[in-house]
Amino acid sequence: MFKMICAAGLLACGLAAAADPAPVPTCTLVPGWTQRGEARSYVGDNLFEYMDGNAEGYLIYGFQSMHGVSCAKGPVTLVIDISDFGESDLSYGMFTANRDLREPAAKLGAGGQIVPRRAIFTKGQYYVEIAAGPEGDHTAALKEWMAAFEKLVPGSTSPPTALAWFPAEKQQTLRLVPESVLGIRLLRRGYAAQYDYGKAFVVTEASAESAGALLLKLRGRYTETTAAKAGDEAFQANDKYLEGCVSSARDVISVATPTWRTARTR
Repeated sequence: MFKMICAAGLLACGLAAAADPAPVPTCTLVPGWTQRGEARSYVGDNLFEYMDGNAEGYLIYGFQSMHGVSCAKGPVTLVIDISDFGESDLSYGMFTANRDLREPAAKLGAGGQIVPRRAIFTKGQYYVEIAAGPEGDHTAALKEWMAAFEKLVPGSTSPPTALAWFPAEKQQTLRLVPESVLGIRLLRRGYAAQYDYGKAFVVTEASAESAGALLLKLRGRYTETTAAKAGDEAFQANDKYLEGCVSSARDVISVATPTWRTARTR
């Protein structure tokens, strides 16, 4: 039987720092490359003009704008794009959605990856991606460009704080779910980790009060609930999709965001 444990969180308040200006890629950033075609600029309303069916995958993570350019050196062309997602958690979420789990990570920004024809990384609210052509191993060129972009792009190189809330032992994946965590519409957005034995997830809310209200709504999904020893106001219920479920609420202090914390274990 799987169990689900939840906790309401308190907001740690502070003044927001002024946003850094959005970086714009240029082919002169790395010597020997020249621009091919016009530079690109897109926002949420017209992103589909650039990537058509893939645009929704960006918009779901809060995509705000993109600046791009194509650079050439001999027969090699690099298609370079820098996207602004407004906040670091969403940018990191875009990175986790696009990285190849079969390939190793690269030490770039808050997270990165370089494979023979593609390189991606996230830093602060920005997500950088480069596609190389033609076919072949372009790792050396991609590493040079990513090193240059890591200096150009502003923002923190620290992964989201929420990642540290999840136990690393037997963890298979950990990513931001931009909506309907575990397929439950009430759980609008949060981080979810897959383990050998089940899942754990954290959903954010605006305050401890709204987190508590969300917990009550979640409890209302079940026709029968019983008390459980898993924290304040804990309850246990049966769910045909989640198997067994135990939920509770208690106040915790988050470093940067209010949280409604949920863990699912055997």
